[in-house]
Amino acid sequence: MDLFHISLAQWSLHRKIQGGDLAPLDFPAYSRDEFNITAVEYVNGFFPDREPDLRFAEELRLRAADAGVLSLLIMIDRAGDLGDPDSQARSLAVNKHRQWAEVAAHLGCHSIRVNAHSKGTPQEQASLVSEGLSHLTEAIAPTGLNVLVENHGGHSSNADWLVDVIQRVNQPTCGTLPDFGNFFLNTDMTEWYDRYTGVAQMMPYAKAVSAKSNDFDGDGNELHTDYEKMIGIVLDAGYNGYIGIEYEGQNHSEDEGIKLTQSLLKRVSEHRRQSISPSRRKPS
Repeated sequence: MDLFHISLAQWSLHRKIQGGDLAPLDFPAYSRDEFNITAVEYVNGFFPDREPDLRFAEELRLRAADAGVLSLLIMIDRAGDLGDPDSQARSLAVNKHRQWAEVAAHLGCHSIRVNAHSKGTPQEQASLVSEGLSHLTEAIAPTGLNVLVENHGGHSSNADWLVDVIQRVNQPTCGTLPDFGNFFLNTDMTEWYDRYTGVAQMMPYAKAVSAKSNDFDGDGNELHTDYEKMIGIVLDAGYNGYIGIEYEGQNHSEDEGIKLTQSLLKRVSEHRRQSISPSRRKPS
């Protein structure tokens, strides 16, 4: 019985891709061949010129299909601020994200991941971001895609603030993508929101989960996140979808970091599965 499935975020291989050692089009096959992971999450920054190119998307779709790999979502950055105080700039950002949603739909994804960037007081930003998210969610409704907001710096790393924004939008296809590690509340990363509390708050709205990893001890445990505790929070929320590996460390090669995270997730899943009493287990 699989308690959850494992996917691979393309950002885990950003050094290899940016260094020219892995072509973005080869990412799905690389995920399967090197890690036996058959579901992936793309980053829009690895598209040609960072533009929503449907021709590139078609080639990527074919490559993923040939490799037997599922395309789950696209992480969208630098496409304008959905909470921009300028209404015209905000509309342009919504339109740009809509174009990326068309690419995601072409690839067969279920979601796009967006950021909650804005300016002003926390209250002003919550109002502006929720307005932009509402317009985007409505604009891409025909695609059937979800709009997922990640805790990704600024006020979005404050789960209280982010949950308030999602509740203001109040649309079933606008949810969250909890990241285990992105709860820094200032730019120098000296102040942090409690990651376990934050993920627990975000999970009722989650349609994807990002297993951030950086450093490991000699036993293969992540040094910054207690994966046993964190995965317990995810599963106790009733989530049984994909958990995406996102390795960002420097002390291992990207391939090694991905494999360490994968092994840790599998070990935690097995521990969790064994802890379920026979009377509570569901038929596999």
